[in-house]
Parts: sequence; C-alpha cells; structure tokens
Amino acid sequence: MADADHGAEVASPRYRAIKDSILEGLKSGRLSAGDRVPSEAEIVAQFGVSRMTANRALRELTAAGVLVRRPGAGTFVAEAKPIGHLIEIRNIAEEVRSRGHAYRPRVLSAAGMAADGTAAALLGIATGTAVFVSVIVHHEAEFPLQLEERVVLADAAPGYGDQDFNVVTPNEYLTRVAPIERVEHRVLARIPDATVRGLLGMRAGEPVLVMIRRTWSGGRLVSHAVLTHPADRYELTAGFATR
Repeated sequence: MADADHGAEVASPRYRAIKDSILEGLKSGRLSAGDRVPSEAEIVAQFGVSRMTANRALRELTAAGVLVRRPGAGTFVAEAKPIGHLIEIRNIAEEVRSRGHAYRPRVLSAAGMAADGTAAALLGIATGTAVFVSVIVHHEAEFPLQLEERVVLADAAPGYGDQDFNVVTPNEYLTRVAPIERVEHRVLARIPDATVRGLLGMRAGEPVLVMIRRTWSGGRLVSHAVLTHPADRYELTAGFATR
C-alpha cells in the first residue's frame, strides 16, 4: 500500500507539470486557439511519464474546455464557442470569417428530384413536386462546425441546382432569389448516429445541437433546413428589445 501511495505522489506532480506546461504556453502566446498540442506519445518522450499520465493530463484539460480532441487528427487548443443567433438569419460563411477564421464547405450532394413522401411532408407540398436537396458540411478553420441538410422548393428557387456551393452558400443564394418574409426555428439536443458523428468528427456519446429552420417567401414555405452542430463547439443565443 505504501508503494502504491508513493507512486501516486510521484505521478501527480508529473501530471500537473504537463498541464502547467500547456497552460503556460497559452499565457505566453506560444500556443493559441487552433494550435495542435503534443500527442500522448510526444508527451511521454518529453516528460518521461507513462502513457496513462499523459492521457490524464490531456483528458482533464479537454474536460475543462482548454483543449479539444479530434479523432484521427490530434489534440488542439480549443476555440471560444462560436455563437449562432436564433433570431437573426446569418450566412455561416460570413459568420466564420467575422471571427477571423477561414471558412471551408464540403459539399456532399446537391441535386434536383421529385419530392418523395418525406420531402413533401417537410415542405407541405404534393408528392412529385420538384425540389432540390443539398447536404453540406461547413468548416471553421479545420473543424467541422455545421452539417446542413436542406430541402428547397424548386419553383421558388429555380437556379438552386446550378449553384456552386463551394463559392456561394445556400443561405446567400436563397436570400437573394427568395427574400425571407417569415422564419420558424426549433432547437433540440440529440445524440447523433454514426454517420453524423463521422461527418462532424465527433466521438460516440457526444451530443449535438440541432436547429430546424423553416423559411417562407412569397407566401410559400420554400426551405426546410436541418442544421446540426457539435454541442461542445457551438452555442445558440437570442435576444430582443421590449421597446
């Protein structure tokens, strides 16, 4: 028992030394938001500790929100959580760039189709009506920030299928051709399935924030968008004036 206690006493300062080294790097400016920090193997070599001690240091800094771990990519200094606005309809590319970060889309699909039962129900239209369906992952710096799954009424935005969504976002195009006259938001928390986790670079068990946004133009419901965000990388806010 005495040996075990002694081992704990030795391991604890080393584990704290790792955390202190990373925190000092942040204070001095040697490390900044988005920077990769040493891997467990690199920490083991640098500090002469066990893999378990290195893992504990990184795990606790991650739990404290200082670091964020990305499967297959490494461990990075966490960014401040981006804030999405429930009332204001903002273009995500502009939102990311306003924070001084690079924006990058990953267009998974964008095509026209005859509405099946699911798409028809989302827009309140007859089955077979022409619609466009797009699926895009929006990135802030190297991190996936939002999965956008959108169904659009083709008659309200006939050029939707011709857009290059690597250049213009769906929000930008729709705002131009079908000005919003009414919007409805619904927000909920979910545990995502394996497909969504993979697209957003998340671990099993991590929750997401889902915003369901419906927009009307010309008296018609023209867009139904499901916007999914990793809960540890995003927060939503709303505000209004009483006068």
